[in-house]
Amino acid sequence: MDLALALVEDDLGRDVAHAVARQLVLFLRRPGSQSQFSVPLWTARPASDPIRAAVSAVEAEPGARHSIADLADRCGLSPRHLQRRFADEVGVPPAAYVERVRVEAARRALAEGDEPVEALARRLGFGTGETLRRSFHRHLGVAPSDYRERFRAMKEYA
Repeated sequence: MDLALALVEDDLGRDVAHAVARQLVLFLRRPGSQSQFSVPLWTARPASDPIRAAVSAVEAEPGARHSIADLADRCGLSPRHLQRRFADEVGVPPAAYVERVRVEAARRALAEGDEPVEALARRLGFGTGETLRRSFHRHLGVAPSDYRERFRAMKEYA
């Protein structure tokens, strides 16, 4: 279903893909024990090259330094102009997008490995385990350790 919705979005746009998901009564954000939709799938794709470059940099390396100043330098824009254009084209501010991409990367890492939460937080750019826990709870409604346990339990029954 995720692939089908991605194809609908590519052909007809984000709004139509959301409408189709609503018609099919699919979760746009699944419960914490299930795999989530990709952040890039459910955010608008940027129309301009500078903003596409910023989005690509974040998606390619979620744990890298992605401050507004760093992204603005990478795009050749002023920080204020980047903020405005990014929010207009992507639908969320740069910092929110970076956090979403990092949470998605953490979700995958928790589901696939045994890396301690503190080490995972440092590697993915959260800085501390507490920052990761707060971000994870804000976006998924569960703690990282609970997510890992639920995912493992689901794998055992599969």
